[in-house]
Amino acid sequence: MLLALRTTRESGVAVLLRGAAVTLVLGLLAAVVGGLTVGAPAAWGAVCGTALVVLVAAGGALVVNAVAGVLPSASMLVALLTYTLQLLLVLLALLGLERSGLLETTLDRTWVGGAVIGGVLVWLGTQVALATGTRIPAYDLTSDDPSASPSGSPSGATPEGPKGGDRP
Repeated sequence: MLLALRTTRESGVAVLLRGAAVTLVLGLLAAVVGGLTVGAPAAWGAVCGTALVVLVAAGGALVVNAVAGVLPSASMLVALLTYTLQLLLVLLALLGLERSGLLETTLDRTWVGGAVIGGVLVWLGTQVALATGTRIPAYDLTSDDPSASPSGSPSGATPEGPKGGDRP
């Protein structure tokens, strides 16, 4: 059981790190393109938007991964609450940028918004692609109940059919 939890958490962290790396690389590429085509405010806007996405998304994924390792039954609730909190954090960060005046002087508002939207799409796409290829068990198959059969069903039925090879 402990080995399964450790493996699940480690694979969750690996997915998180790869997702963050892909998002950072594409965000930095956007910053280079923005800097060459529009200027320094576009580059800084892309960097700021990408950093915001990676920090918020990675923080949320770490929280969900930690809760899933300790209390798997609560992971869906925590994931939904974390997603809501992530939306609020991004909104508050963008509101703070707006009120600080940085979007008029130092950062290009279009590139900040584009980096946030693009970063979220890249993050989610990468997370889905990596998570679907990762073998993370949905539940623990070990049972302390002596009446449970090895196949996981009480009647002894297997995916091939009922016990004994009888097919209807």
